[in-house]
Amino acid sequence: MTRTHLRRGAIVAAGIAAVALALSACSVPTAGTGNGSSLRIGAMYLDSQGFYGGVKKGVGDAADASDTKVKFLESTSAGDVSKESSFMNTLVSSNVNAIIMSAVSTDGSLPAVKQASKAGIPVVCYNTCVSDDAVKQYVSAYVLGDPAKFGSMLGDKAAEYFKQEGIESPKMGVINCEQYEVCKERFAGFKDALTKALPGATFVANQEGAEVDQAVPTAEQMLSAHPDLNGLYGEAGGATVGAYKAVENRGLVGKVAVFGSDMTSDIANELKKGTTLKAVVDISGIEAGKLAYKAAAKAIDDKGKGAKGDVIPAPIDLYQPDDAAKWLETHEDGLP
Repeated sequence: MTRTHLRRGAIVAAGIAAVALALSACSVPTAGTGNGSSLRIGAMYLDSQGFYGGVKKGVGDAADASDTKVKFLESTSAGDVSKESSFMNTLVSSNVNAIIMSAVSTDGSLPAVKQASKAGIPVVCYNTCVSDDAVKQYVSAYVLGDPAKFGSMLGDKAAEYFKQEGIESPKMGVINCEQYEVCKERFAGFKDALTKALPGATFVANQEGAEVDQAVPTAEQMLSAHPDLNGLYGEAGGATVGAYKAVENRGLVGKVAVFGSDMTSDIANELKKGTTLKAVVDISGIEAGKLAYKAAAKAIDDKGKGAKGDVIPAPIDLYQPDDAAKWLETHEDGLP
């Protein structure tokens, strides 16, 4: 997360809005992919790091692999509904052929999504979106790695670790990103899996810390307030980094285990050591980006008459210390 799975794409240079508005005066490309056709697609990212960098690469790779010329109009909302709304105005006025986005808010992003849909522009969400009912009305497709399964896979691994350590009633702290619905569902999956395997497990603290600079002091304060903690769960990338850094800063390596989300090079290098970070669950941003582009291309070809609200499953992967070296080898650019 970076923000949930909750992870991020690149910030486009200042002035993109002016360029996009200038494009709106140009003739609109013929809708439809293939045969050397030309498209303009809007792409919105919640952040500029980790997962969203992978999404940006995946979207670009999928476009490059097609026989369609694609110009992307891109921006980051930085988790700000007003920035998201402003850029949506730009994309709609530019009459782009489709919009790929990770919504800032289930409710707050709805006006922007409706605006595009009513303008006849297909919207494809990935990672986060509007409410389920709104998805069925206004969104062509939603690329999503099941967040409950995401959390459950990690909860199972945490239970396995504590059993091996002889800890039958672990006390857990959570560094969350629960301003996003997917993070709430991640936690629910994690909690259900852990307490099913270890009924004595308890969660003694759950505080927000989606970004590293917030997550580190939050986790440190949690560790001070609850010196008997056995583990920390980071619901997103930034939360994961903050959790293991706090454990190190407090001299608790070997005493408090961390279970994390969203792979990055930093997280993989920490996981490789195996001392504090014990397991990480991840959805590849690159793969999510490829799926999102393909869904957008299909929606364009369907000319807006295709099915609404299709949920496209994104693959979910579990990594343990022995897997980290391979991940680093196959992700030399650091993009997940």
